[in-house]
Amino acid sequence: MHELLTHAQALLPELNERSQEIDDLRELPQDLADKMAELGFYHVIGPEQIGGLGGSTKDLCELVELLATANGSAAWCAFISATSHLNAGSVPDSQRAKMHKPSIISGVFAPSGTAVYEESDEGPGYRINGHWKWGSSSRNAEWICGSLREVDKDGKPVESEDAVTRAVFRPDEIDMPDNWHVSGLKGTGSGDYHAVDVWLPAERLGKGSRGGDLSEEPIYRFPLYGTLSTPCGAIALGMARASIAEVIELAKEKTPQGSRRTLSQRPILHRDVAVMDTKLRAARALLYQTIDEIWEAMQVRQANLDDRVAIRTANTHAMNTSVEVIDRMYSIVGGSSVFNNSCLQRHFRDVHVASQHMMVAETVMELAGRVMLGLDDEAAGL
Repeated sequence: MHELLTHAQALLPELNERSQEIDDLRELPQDLADKMAELGFYHVIGPEQIGGLGGSTKDLCELVELLATANGSAAWCAFISATSHLNAGSVPDSQRAKMHKPSIISGVFAPSGTAVYEESDEGPGYRINGHWKWGSSSRNAEWICGSLREVDKDGKPVESEDAVTRAVFRPDEIDMPDNWHVSGLKGTGSGDYHAVDVWLPAERLGKGSRGGDLSEEPIYRFPLYGTLSTPCGAIALGMARASIAEVIELAKEKTPQGSRRTLSQRPILHRDVAVMDTKLRAARALLYQTIDEIWEAMQVRQANLDDRVAIRTANTHAMNTSVEVIDRMYSIVGGSSVFNNSCLQRHFRDVHVASQHMMVAETVMELAGRVMLGLDDEAAGL
């Protein structure tokens, strides 16, 4: 995957230059999204059988961490599209082939819709209704996935291993209201989408687990919420690293009002930069060490509760540490951080939106603590 990181490194100047455009548009410019898709960013962890590059969880995290040093929204879209591509494992081969690289796929994993079996002149299919929120990258996508539950005509859940669990829409089949007006991660286009009595052929519905017949692949064995959460932490780490770098450069040039010395000569800055850098390196090391250990274990077994506790706590710690680092870097340089041409204000806004994601919510540590104290031996939320 070294080549992928090389491509990402080469893209950083463009992401930096277009950051204001990305925020103003409130989605990625389509040419930029298409370029990222062509480079393979959106298919990095999908197995080769579904047209992916066959990378690991670590490969995705390293990719989005690097992208986030330049632009958090671009990194977030890569994260969502790469994890959404895993849905292709559960759909029939005829649909899988259409979701190969360089197609752009987005999706929401929370089951927020229903599917009722219904045959038509076109053959077997399903009538879909649903309302999915936080649909990042959907404005750029060719295929948009929505997790759901199959119900019968009376609205009762279908209890069967063959029940459908996700739908794959074309953008023109659903409604996407313009409701992504937010403080950070503006360029992710993470608005809602609705399906109202949409009929889809059966080939566009996935069944069972995300992996389908590929469920024994390590990427599908890896804890589901670990796959969906670790890129959040990695993106925050990238933004925090960029914030420290920005302060170091700015401190060499800035002379605070009323002072004769540059900011870089202030002892408080020396201490804060060193302390925050150390905290960031420690959090990053724990996250990637945990990812490596679990990925190695997934080569031979399924994930267990200990794996889920380890990956979710390490990732939440990475997020919380990144927020602390960015907050301090934003504050210590004074008024310079508030201007649009400063990456500090963008990383500050973006990380505070990323930290609200359910995958890094305060309840993660609460659930993990319950497991550690022997009060919960399932912890489905982990």
